[in-house]
Amino acid sequence: MENRINPADVPKRKLYTGEEIPAVGIGTFGSDKYSPQQVSDAVYGAILSGYRLIDCASVYQNEDRIGEVIHKALAETAIKREELFITSKVWNDMHREVLKSCEKSLKDLQLDYIDLYFVHWPFPNYHAPGCSGDSRNPDSKPFSIDEFMDTWRQCEELVDKGMVRYIGMSNMTIPKLEAVLPLCRIKPAALEMECHPGFQQPELFEYAVNHGIQPIGYCPIGSPSRPERDRTIEDVADTELPEIVEIAKAHNVHPAIVCLKWAVQRGQIPIPFSVKEPQYIGNLKCAVEDPLTPEEMEKIQKADKNCRLIKGQVFLWQGASGWEDLWDLDGKITGL
Repeated sequence: MENRINPADVPKRKLYTGEEIPAVGIGTFGSDKYSPQQVSDAVYGAILSGYRLIDCASVYQNEDRIGEVIHKALAETAIKREELFITSKVWNDMHREVLKSCEKSLKDLQLDYIDLYFVHWPFPNYHAPGCSGDSRNPDSKPFSIDEFMDTWRQCEELVDKGMVRYIGMSNMTIPKLEAVLPLCRIKPAALEMECHPGFQQPELFEYAVNHGIQPIGYCPIGSPSRPERDRTIEDVADTELPEIVEIAKAHNVHPAIVCLKWAVQRGQIPIPFSVKEPQYIGNLKCAVEDPLTPEEMEKIQKADKNCRLIKGQVFLWQGASGWEDLWDLDGKITGL
């Protein structure tokens, strides 16, 4: 394939075991805009072009198609299964049945094991795919340490059974991590978190790194194609930030590429998604050439707008005051 990137050239990040994984992955959340076929075609092309980290989730409703193309890529090329690092996630409605959820993902993905399995959101508040942004599930509840740890214990069992190699957390806050990390028998290898120049989460990022937990940043270019329900009038577009635009001009690249270079050089693993071959190839290629200068990195650091784009309001419970309650902004777990 023309423009193929040698996976050996892609920067690596170390997990707490010392294992190295790619510093850029391809995301697969496109179910609001793209068909499972379009997403899986992109994953197939991405593997052939040099991607080795694939970020999946049961709720994206495309793992069965992605499984087909992973199987195809392994059958048709010299790529071995152990060269791929594949993640998946348990969705909120399966927190009491993690084993069943993981078994389905394994079957859909046509895998004997998943490399990293996340708890997608830290509470079992279910929101049906495609629901409107103002819909609320009457069964939704605030975060519970006991309920979360029950889910985590089930994840730990997946490691014991050899079904997954690592487990991780996602959409957490420092107060929640403070509460649950001392209770974990197997610690999280990674933390998925929203992370882009307009929302850098420096405290959470530093907390994760200091605890040997690898940050994986979703929405690395500000998720311009995110669902309508996740948009508000105050949102900042990363690719339009003056600092990003200026640096992009200096490097003669699209502003999205600057966002990804920043993410890789800062130390989180970005997982950008695109169905367009020139874009997903460019997203990986930018990690191996023409780095940003220390001055440019500092300029982006100062451009942080603390603008959360994925607010999660669909997971709110009755009596919650607003989406802020999900994120423990006053330093305490809301509802405890």
